[in-house]
Amino acid sequence: MLKTAAIIFFLFLIPPLLLRLRPRWVAGFNLKVTNRITAPFATWLPGFGVITHIGRKSARPYRTPVNVFRVPEGFLIALTYGPNSQWVQNVMTAGTAELETRRTKYRLSAPAVVHDPTRHRFPLMVRIALRILGATDFLQASSTRIT
Repeated sequence: MLKTAAIIFFLFLIPPLLLRLRPRWVAGFNLKVTNRITAPFATWLPGFGVITHIGRKSARPYRTPVNVFRVPEGFLIALTYGPNSQWVQNVMTAGTAELETRRTKYRLSAPAVVHDPTRHRFPLMVRIALRILGATDFLQASSTRIT
């Protein structure tokens, strides 16, 4: 029983704590490992999506898996690594990006970073998960359906 509790603790509590305490280390790991594994599934899983954006300096297209939520004015994307992430800066500079979620593509426009420590626009379970991750910033963008 104690061994099972330790495994549950390790699997469910340690990763969120690492994310809060060492976001850059976790971000590097996610960039090299997790994103490559989750990207194929993120386009059809609820609450996930893949944002395609153009690099500010390289002008190369990048695809980044994100946590995305539909709101009346478009989408909210959780900035789990904060508003200074490279992909966020790319989207803000370009003023546009493409999002694929639930097998549908959208053109995002008018991006804005929104600080919301209450996370009041989300359902209770999502609020709890975002709180554990320490996400208080979100990218809000208008959307137009492409396909």
